[in-house]
Amino acid sequence: MNKILVTGGTGYIGSHTVVELFNAGYTPVIVDNLSNSNIKILDQIERIIGVRPEFHQLDLCDENKTREFVRSQSGITGVIHFAASKAVGESVADPLKYYHNNFFSLLNLLNSYRDTPVNFVFSSSCTVYGEPDTLPVTESAPVKKATSPYGNTKQIAEEILSETALAYNNYNIIALRYFNPVGAHDTALIGELPNGVPQNLLPFITQTAIGKREKLTVFGNDYDTPDGSCIRDYIHVVDLAKAHVAAINLLEKGNPNGRYDVFNIGTGNGYSVIEAISAFEKAAGQKLNYTFGPRREGDIIKVWGDVTKSSKELNWTAQLGIDEMMASAWAWEKYLKDNPIL
Repeated sequence: MNKILVTGGTGYIGSHTVVELFNAGYTPVIVDNLSNSNIKILDQIERIIGVRPEFHQLDLCDENKTREFVRSQSGITGVIHFAASKAVGESVADPLKYYHNNFFSLLNLLNSYRDTPVNFVFSSSCTVYGEPDTLPVTESAPVKKATSPYGNTKQIAEEILSETALAYNNYNIIALRYFNPVGAHDTALIGELPNGVPQNLLPFITQTAIGKREKLTVFGNDYDTPDGSCIRDYIHVVDLAKAHVAAINLLEKGNPNGRYDVFNIGTGNGYSVIEAISAFEKAAGQKLNYTFGPRREGDIIKVWGDVTKSSKELNWTAQLGIDEMMASAWAWEKYLKDNPIL
């Protein structure tokens, strides 16, 4: 079966996608520089699928090494590109890190495949919409000025990919604009594993509940939303992983929309931060210690997606709800407590 290169494949979404690719009959090949992931995740993936995936430690920002790696590989027909820095708050504090890592890795990959036909799936984000004028937001909504350097890297990357697909016949590209991935694999063997202080909501929730963190700070309770907290479209990471497999499938069959396309990947439902906390408290059977703090620079107030296009054209629909998201994230956190080797 076809080999699919997964960059950032030991990371949160990447590791789950490796599992789903294998389940769908593909042979995943992982590239990761391990800057925000743990090599021991390979052991966990092997426990789930029964096979140790091929792994290469490589910094894709190194042009020569990236080109050498691509030339050394045979049989790779698709690339799923996750490898990027991804925290909104950190990007505001250190924008140069984000522009360097997110652009050089993408450009080096694309340049390395200049002479090779390739199906390319890009990890984009709903942040390209900025603060949407109407909700739910569709793929035809205007791409507005980004509210953070992270969001700006996704917007510019999409422009690069669109222009690349137009100029070169060998690229077939899909950008998946996904919303807020949460949860963990149902085996509780892989899940979100941030280095240091978490930048995303759910690992901070679970680490607070397990006792690693004293309390959770909710950034802002005075937004124009029903309970004053930000609203997001949370999606289970396993559903998100399956969306990447669906994108590869569509590219292999030939996307009738052309060599470049975009899809929203979410549930179509918006939950506030407070509603997410309540859902976690229900799943965990315990109250969470949280307090309110000031708004965080770069945060969008409310966004959730219209996923009609993904359902009809990508043949993909999210299957797991907020309860499964929270229960699986909690199971993963408890697994980590009993298995500190990770």
